[in-house]
Amino acid sequence: MTDRPTSSPLAPGHALLPWRQRFSLTLLRLLGGLVLLHGACSGARAEPASCKTLVASGNPQYPPYLWRDPADEGRLVGANADLMQRLAQELGVTIEMRYVGPWGRVQEEAKAGRIDLIAGAFWTQARTEYMDYFSPAFHQTRSVIWVTAKSRLAYRQWSDLVGQQGVTVINNSFGEAFDRYAKQSLKITQVASLEQAIQMLQRGRADYLIYEDSPGQAFLAKLDIQGVRMLTPAVANEALHLTLAHKSPCNTGELRGRIARALHKLAGANPLPELLDKNIQLWRLHSPSVK
Repeated sequence: MTDRPTSSPLAPGHALLPWRQRFSLTLLRLLGGLVLLHGACSGARAEPASCKTLVASGNPQYPPYLWRDPADEGRLVGANADLMQRLAQELGVTIEMRYVGPWGRVQEEAKAGRIDLIAGAFWTQARTEYMDYFSPAFHQTRSVIWVTAKSRLAYRQWSDLVGQQGVTVINNSFGEAFDRYAKQSLKITQVASLEQAIQMLQRGRADYLIYEDSPGQAFLAKLDIQGVRMLTPAVANEALHLTLAHKSPCNTGELRGRIARALHKLAGANPLPELLDKNIQLWRLHSPSVK
């Protein structure tokens, strides 16, 4: 009488295979199980518990959009900060508007993932390498040329700036097209703050300043400077966006979708004009004088 082959729990006929084939089959099944487990874990990625609070920052010398709170200099206030609080209510999270340094430092902090959001940035290709942009933009801004009252600069187009010495704040962008033209054809010094740029203009160390209209007007009014004027037309008209850092631990598809939907809802209400009017008054009344 011939003995029956011993049954195997692995598969019918498994014990009849040569040992090397049995070993290979078992190894493949184990590897397959690990792949499925990895896929299940990857697909189930969730936001960390810490993402109930998002850290946002922005240009701290950007009134009436953003500036440091005189009562708490580690915090930013302004129209953009108020908009972030409305966004937080829509999302059901807390958004902290934190001062982390000047505008250049803010961008470095976003690159490193040490802040989650930037509350107000122009689109540039270089910046898309380290943060996601949300649409729609929450505001349209104008960047203009500022000169002293005695200046004879006749500005009508970009080429009128060739041969003149310009100044602006470090890491500012005025749109891809102008940034490219300026790099190729213009002489523009970048300094750490708007106060420093205004001082250079007043002292004749620069022929013109490039900066946005509303923030420029807010600073000049606060400093009670009468001898600086704005030229037209605008150098650039740019959209102001909310961004999310690529390296933020909170940057998930689920959160990006929630933010996008909330921004669309807020865009329909168009709250920024009202917030700007309110914060222009707050800046003039409560911001510290700039020396």
